[in-house]
Amino acid sequence: MTPEPHTPAGTFDPTAAPPGCPAHDLGPGGLRRLYGPSAADLETVYEQLRAEHGSVAPAMLHDDVPIWVVLGHSESMHMLRSPSHYSRDTRLWSPMQDGTVKPDHPMMPHLAWQPLCSHAEGDEHLRLRGAVTGAISTINHRGIRRHINRATQHLVNKFCETGGADLVSQFAERLPMMVMCEIFGMPDEYNDRLVEAARDLPKGTETAIESNAYIMDVLTRLTVRRRAAPEEDFTSHLINHPARLTDEEVSQHLRLILIVAYESTANLLANVLRVVLTDPRFRAQLNGGQMTVPQAVEQSMWDEPPFSAILGYFAKQDTELGGQRIRKGDGLLMGIAPGNVDPRVRPDTRANMQGNRSHLAFSGGPHECPGQDIGRAIADVGVDALLTRLPDAELACGEDELEWQETISNRHLVDLPVKFAPKPQQDVMERPSHPVPSQRANDWKISTPLPEPAAPAPVEPEPAPTPEPAARLGVVQRLLRWWRGD
Repeated sequence: MTPEPHTPAGTFDPTAAPPGCPAHDLGPGGLRRLYGPSAADLETVYEQLRAEHGSVAPAMLHDDVPIWVVLGHSESMHMLRSPSHYSRDTRLWSPMQDGTVKPDHPMMPHLAWQPLCSHAEGDEHLRLRGAVTGAISTINHRGIRRHINRATQHLVNKFCETGGADLVSQFAERLPMMVMCEIFGMPDEYNDRLVEAARDLPKGTETAIESNAYIMDVLTRLTVRRRAAPEEDFTSHLINHPARLTDEEVSQHLRLILIVAYESTANLLANVLRVVLTDPRFRAQLNGGQMTVPQAVEQSMWDEPPFSAILGYFAKQDTELGGQRIRKGDGLLMGIAPGNVDPRVRPDTRANMQGNRSHLAFSGGPHECPGQDIGRAIADVGVDALLTRLPDAELACGEDELEWQETISNRHLVDLPVKFAPKPQQDVMERPSHPVPSQRANDWKISTPLPEPAAPAPVEPEPAPTPEPAARLGVVQRLLRWWRGD
């Protein structure tokens, strides 16, 4: 590249925007802030940055801390796939080293270094990441899909007779936690307090420390129990992996996985359901069979990714990215949402992206989300089962009345009220035991990639005196029949 650099991070001139001029509402050097009143609509801010600076733009975090924003799709992928140039170790960030970022900085929950695979590099990253991916590879995906369906039926039973519900608080924010508790081997720990704590923890609120303490207490007790008496669940396999994680490493990784999986999947569920309820063409494609639920979920990850940005990556040496000179110690914000609408990748943002999984929703490179198939399964099965139970669900307010809570990391739908004709409850089967394949020590390698999930076994059709042709079944019913194993 032959860059024509803009003002590089760390050299901003506070006098560049004197009081009284239109730029005074901007940060030092006339740079746009990613926080405060001027950043109420980050989508607009990102497009302004793209127009002003290109695919990599200088901006300001809280307290006017400088940060580069990576807006381009290819630039994001290059950064993610270049661990020799960019690291997730926040200790490398110059503002962290020189004390510019104070301990009480609003973004400290995202910036504080922790001994987790998401912050580690080299051999330590391979050890920790290998334990996580190894434990994930033991999950019985077919059994989990059945559990997702039963959990959905259980949640719908709680409001189906009333003729109305809020699909955020009564469904999208609950289903992921029910499933993760099952995967971790602690279904009895699922309760309202755990859901509330998981929602509160990432926000950096005054109660976030208390919420974190509650979640860590639950996960620490689980770790101690499984260390003493392993069972066939994710937690036991994480403990027994040859990487030999300590109890603290196990409980901290359980928290990381729980919070990331919960928050991202709750947002994904809410986003997909909102589009189904507000876009007649989208719903018609589902009902008419032109689009499957998994394809609808994938489209949502292009249009409204569960996390809109990742903070952060840090330059290990002087380099260039998107025509900008990046200095050693500079921080970079990976813009997932702006990268997904990069005009070079999507010149028409209304275009259907069916079959294209090159979105940035699950990051990429060495730190790509290892549990993305679980998130997809929760959204696929949960949305399908809900729409099957409530095919006449309609939005109970004007689309313009919907509200979001937006932060740098995500855009969370506050509520999604719906109305429908009251429905009777349905029987929900007792939770059976779905054994996870046992670990065999000689099959385990820390750097072993995840195996491909086994293909579902052929399902014998139920005998019927007058079988209906398969073509008469809608796509939702066919998918649900396959997932249930009917």
